[in-house]
Amino acid sequence: MSKILKHMLYILIIIVLISYLAYYLFSKQTKIGQAPMGLRLERMGATATFKSGVFDNLSVTPSLAEDVTMFKMIKDFIFAKDARNIPKDEIPHVQTDLHQLPIDSNILVWFGHSSYYMQVDGKRFLVDPVFSGSASPLPGSIKAFKGANTYRSEDMPFIDYLIITHDHWDHLDYQTILQLKNKVKQVVTGLGVGAHFELWGYEPDVITELYWHEVAKLADGYSITATPARHFSGRWLTRNNTLWCSFVLQTPTKKLFLGGDSGYDTHFKEIGHTYGPFDLAMLENGQYNYNWKYIHMMPEEVVKASQDLNAKRFFPVHSAKFPLAFHA
Repeated sequence: MSKILKHMLYILIIIVLISYLAYYLFSKQTKIGQAPMGLRLERMGATATFKSGVFDNLSVTPSLAEDVTMFKMIKDFIFAKDARNIPKDEIPHVQTDLHQLPIDSNILVWFGHSSYYMQVDGKRFLVDPVFSGSASPLPGSIKAFKGANTYRSEDMPFIDYLIITHDHWDHLDYQTILQLKNKVKQVVTGLGVGAHFELWGYEPDVITELYWHEVAKLADGYSITATPARHFSGRWLTRNNTLWCSFVLQTPTKKLFLGGDSGYDTHFKEIGHTYGPFDLAMLENGQYNYNWKYIHMMPEEVVKASQDLNAKRFFPVHSAKFPLAFHA
């Protein structure tokens, strides 16, 4: 072997080792979270959709459409930025003082994307809060639009129930969760996600983890049921080792559907038949693309889903904050 080839081989080995070390160190950061283990993992293993160490959807769910390659999707994401048409000006918004809202008023305040605050029948709920201004583990990437990240954790009042639909970065924000720790009475999330919360300093007894169709009683007249969604989970390169959920929230006078992320499928009609009708359904209508049509809904499917759920009203979310897909 010539000296040049030897040098090239050494350089290649060094690059591989440095890359592996960088990956290892990045994956060990606290903000990534931790994988479920012990009794939590045993409980996951006893469910119907946990197979070979990962959760699965009820229907076969390809990550990409059949005629789309990962190479094409990455190329579009890097080079087709103009297609996303990111707003240049500040998005108009209303800044509501949540501390001054009468507790006996039923209120919904949307913070952009999938983050929202609700007061229902005297209880305060906060869903998928992301106040850090970013939806990515990589610093400086996937930033919020101007005017779309005006709320902070300190703007939140005491929260009775923090609800997390799944552990993606645009729904489970490490910085926000840390800052809210002393304001949250109870966390409700999908099975496995509690491992992240425990790593981040939350006591196990404030964390309620549910599998699909499991019910938790919250207070007199209040209950929450985890229901299926067609999506996936993961905070780094490992996918689907925690559960993604939608939720049915029952209060003394209202029934709400909290959709999280989901592609369209028969589960909406089944949820509507079993748990509906709903006074209000929160459904994703943004960050859609033909490339990943099985894990996010196209706009016309959102209307179909609301009809399947038998919802009197639906509120579209998962938009107006982060550039995650190739639409305006």
